[in-house]
Amino acid sequence: MNLYRKLDELQDDYVIACYEIQSKTTIKEAAYAIAIGQSIGNPDIRNDWETTEMIEKYCCKIVDWDRDDIVGIAYPVINTDWQNDGISHLLCQLMGGHTDIEIIERCRLIDIAFPKKVLDLFYKPKIGMSGLRELTGNYDKPLFGSIIKPKTGITTKTLIDMVSQLIDGGVDFIKEDEIMSNPMCAPLFERVDAIANYLEKQNSKAMFCHTINGDPHVITNRAMMVHELGGRGVHVNVFSGLGAYHSIRKMDIPLFMHYQSSGSKVFCDPSHRYSISWSVMCHLATLCGIDSIQVGMIGGYSNHDERETLRCVQMLQSCDTIPILSCGMHAGLIDSITEKVGVDYLANAGGAVHGHPNGTRDGALAIRQAIDKNYGQAYRVAINKWGLS
Repeated sequence: MNLYRKLDELQDDYVIACYEIQSKTTIKEAAYAIAIGQSIGNPDIRNDWETTEMIEKYCCKIVDWDRDDIVGIAYPVINTDWQNDGISHLLCQLMGGHTDIEIIERCRLIDIAFPKKVLDLFYKPKIGMSGLRELTGNYDKPLFGSIIKPKTGITTKTLIDMVSQLIDGGVDFIKEDEIMSNPMCAPLFERVDAIANYLEKQNSKAMFCHTINGDPHVITNRAMMVHELGGRGVHVNVFSGLGAYHSIRKMDIPLFMHYQSSGSKVFCDPSHRYSISWSVMCHLATLCGIDSIQVGMIGGYSNHDERETLRCVQMLQSCDTIPILSCGMHAGLIDSITEKVGVDYLANAGGAVHGHPNGTRDGALAIRQAIDKNYGQAYRVAINKWGLS
């Protein structure tokens, strides 16, 4: 059967996925195996139940373009209930059964494009970059965030003391670490109630995101609890599943939603035989309506690929999603990062805030001074410790 189609024949009714493929036989055979195996049936064996009409309507098609290094597979929009199947089912199609096909030795999903009628079904960020700027009153410069450290083991009282110093230091955004969730030392219910009351009493505009990681039957209940207790935001790690972000956003409640990417290299590392590029993961995240995402780092101690990070930052900026740069952020990096990505990002620091020689408040103040270009003693101490880049 001929499954090849020109790209302009596919754009309105198909999701176009691009793969880097290695095959034991030929790329053409691998493309057929994916197209058939991820839509109507067995990649090798045809049967009498497969009609010509079925193949035309429901079978994936192969993009006919002049490239021998990239395989383009077009997934029929009609195969998905876009209101209910969600991101989880989409990933099942994009990176599912074909990874078990014997001839396919390597398969990396590197790009994806959706028709407008599908994109229109997804929510935009509830708050996003524009909303957080309006909330905090900080425009024309990077936003500033910090992370609760130690990651776990602290009491709710200690948490309040730490938040007090962070707010005094001028943060726009605070998130609990992904390890936190619901430990006995500081249960989620207790933390949310205490932080909500504290921020209200202080008349603080800072965004605070509580970690609510959990299995599907728990996570939306936790999101609703945060909202009902007066919490402002939630933090969900990638291991809770992309479907979790989509489910929370579809609740359409006034919560800021942060996507924590720690661990994403399990899915995205290019050295793996089967993987998804980080740029595709970020693209899917924007469909989920997230407000911010830990996109990577430029400088610092991270091992993120700078070129890919820059591509992802630009994509997120175009969607009003906040790119958060974190993993070794400190005051001396602000100017160099801003020169590369512009002002529409959030500088997020944990170690360089709490590890400042003069303590957490001055650690926050040092980065605030770097962002505001209002250099004071806290900034100078930080530069003396971490340097300029």
